[in-house]
Amino acid sequence: MSKPLEVPFAATLHVRDTCLCLHAQRAARALARRFDQALAPFEITSGQFSLLMSLNRPEPPTIGSVSGLLAMDRTTLTANLKPLERRGLLTVGVDPRDRRSRRLALTQAGMALLARALPVWTQTHAEVEAGLPLGGGDALRAGLLALA
Repeated sequence: MSKPLEVPFAATLHVRDTCLCLHAQRAARALARRFDQALAPFEITSGQFSLLMSLNRPEPPTIGSVSGLLAMDRTTLTANLKPLERRGLLTVGVDPRDRRSRRLALTQAGMALLARALPVWTQTHAEVEAGLPLGGGDALRAGLLALA
């Protein structure tokens, strides 16, 4: 009988201390929790805020352009749109230039919700950035953009 393969504990410590994916996931969860708490009075999550904000454009965007911006597949995006559509915060309509495509638009209620939530997001965002080392916000954004 052969000896089972083992991974040395030192490798576990190395991954814990250096893995960019692990650190990005941990930071993303911590940030999402913080913004979820801040946005809870508006009955939206940080992800829903980002989705609604991505619709705030001069022309209603297509599902494809929003899924690209949010780095979310179309099926997941469609599932995330449904509760917001049921709440009357957005509409999904046929693109008049391409009947196969769908365009997403904020409703007046959606725009009003964003207008109320934006100052809370702005304050929370400023607090998060203030907790980073000097120049940390810009460096972090640049690093994250390079990875994306």
